[in-house]
Amino acid sequence: MTINAIRVSQTGGAEELKYQSVEIGEPEAGEAKVRHVAVGVNFIDVYFRTGLYKAEKLPFTPGNEGAGIVVAVGEGVTNVKIGDRVAYVGSPGSYADERIVPADRLVIVPDEVDLKQAAGMMLKGMTAQYLLRQTFKVQAGTTILFHAAAGGVGLIAGQWAKYLGATVIGTAGSEEKANLARAHGFDHVINYNTENFVDRVKEITNGAGVDVVYDSVGKDTYMGSLDVLKFRGMLVSFGQSSGSVPPFDLGLLSQKGSLFVTRPTLFHYIAKREELEQTAQDLFDVVAKGVVKININQTYALKDARQAHEDLEGRKTTGGTILIP
Repeated sequence: MTINAIRVSQTGGAEELKYQSVEIGEPEAGEAKVRHVAVGVNFIDVYFRTGLYKAEKLPFTPGNEGAGIVVAVGEGVTNVKIGDRVAYVGSPGSYADERIVPADRLVIVPDEVDLKQAAGMMLKGMTAQYLLRQTFKVQAGTTILFHAAAGGVGLIAGQWAKYLGATVIGTAGSEEKANLARAHGFDHVINYNTENFVDRVKEITNGAGVDVVYDSVGKDTYMGSLDVLKFRGMLVSFGQSSGSVPPFDLGLLSQKGSLFVTRPTLFHYIAKREELEQTAQDLFDVVAKGVVKININQTYALKDARQAHEDLEGRKTTGGTILIP
């Protein structure tokens, strides 16, 4: 059977994303075939396309999340059946009409959650879950700083952290993005192009600093992020959109207040089936309750994946981005 997919034959710019016909087989034992309703686009896809993160082999189909309908199952599969509405994250190869997925990576999407929403929220939403509920347990009285507040993870995390009772400070690159963040739970938003975020955070917190900084920007922000933490505060570095954090002297953590730094990734938090189910269920619960609203602000046809990547890298996107096969 032939399907349409985006293929990358060599790493490089967005022009390497090619819309092609490829052969697809039937699911083997432990696998399921999913017909996509929508596919999520994330910055990690850019990292694989450029070669910053290494794909298992070339050529490859990018994409780490999607949602759709199960159309076939292999031997021994019991957690999903034909006709189920499902979503997944962390199984590379989603930029396609259909694909085969390890069945134990699929989660059932509740009826209250739209499949297009699910496709655009699994990676970002479960990232927000592990950041706020596991890496550092945000609760009433916590003060946080979240960089890239108007990004896909930021808009989810702002709402969720506010629901948990935190004081939520964010950074954004324009007044338009700052207003968007304010509408999604952020109490204070700092425009890093017109203000020094370190000075503003100290001003907002009356010099006390924050309990935790969530930083997906990397090179441009990590030192300032350390400077706004309270004693024994935590820097959670979970991305590097401005470039990798360079090596630094661990003695700085002592000098700046016995600080903690961690570099987590979602896939280590959902490696076990029960962890995946719990993380997804927590996300589905807050979305179904209306506590967290998922904004799919950009939609492209699958064949236009190149444009989607160019817009993402050009910081022209906010919230979630999906491809429609």
